[in-house]
Formats: sequence, C-alpha cells, structure tokens
Amino acid sequence: MKLFDEFKAFVMRGNVVDLAVGVIIGAAFGKIVTSLVNDIFMPIIGMIIGNVDFSSLEIKLGEPVEGAEQAAIRYGAFIQEIVNFLIIALCVFIAIKVINKLQKKKEEAPAPDPEPTKEEVLLTEIRDALNKIADK
Repeated sequence: MKLFDEFKAFVMRGNVVDLAVGVIIGAAFGKIVTSLVNDIFMPIIGMIIGNVDFSSLEIKLGEPVEGAEQAAIRYGAFIQEIVNFLIIALCVFIAIKVINKLQKKKEEAPAPDPEPTKEEVLLTEIRDALNKIADK
C-alpha cells in the first residue's frame, strides 16, 4: 500500500498534472493546426500554384505489384507536414513572446510596501509618545 501512496503523491504533484494538461491541450492544438493546413492553407496554395493537390504529389518507384500498393515517395504529404510544423512553431513562438512580455511587466511593477508588523506599529506608537513627552 505504501508504493501506491507514493505513486499517488507523485502523480498529484503540480508539475505532473500541469504536464498532463499541456500534453492534452497540445494534442488538441495539433489536430486544429493539421486541419488548418490540410483544409485551408494547402488548397489555397495549390490553387495559386495551378490547382495542385499536395497530398497526391508522389514519385512512384518501380512497377506496381499485384495485390500490393505501389512503392512511392510521397513528397506532397511531406510538404504538408513542413507547413504544419512551421505554423505550430510560429504559434509557440508568439505564445512565448506574449508570456515573456507579461512577466516583464509584472517584474517592472513596483512591489507595494508590506504592512507593518504588530511590533513595528507598537514601536512607532512608543516613539511618537516619547517624542510628544520630549516636546513638552
């Protein structure tokens, strides 16, 4: 039972939970970017180039064998993956820039003066009382 308790404590630590949330959001974000590239960007780029369907671009290798798919180098799919990567890298770069900018603003803001402790308040009252007595 001790091993289970240690594992539970490990999993519930902040870093592990944050990592799990990041992985899940990253996977969902990857699907969104893939759809953006495949369904929006690549058709537009293909139309500009001359109605090219990038997903079908390939170099066929050798003769087809009956009952098997012909070997081919699918460079169109590779181009789509490069565009996917560039868009994800751009989004991550922008997100990091925004986070760094927010952190810099937070660091530049002056920290408010801390509230005086009870001892400091008491000492201030004693000082003021002594000054009042000395002025008489």
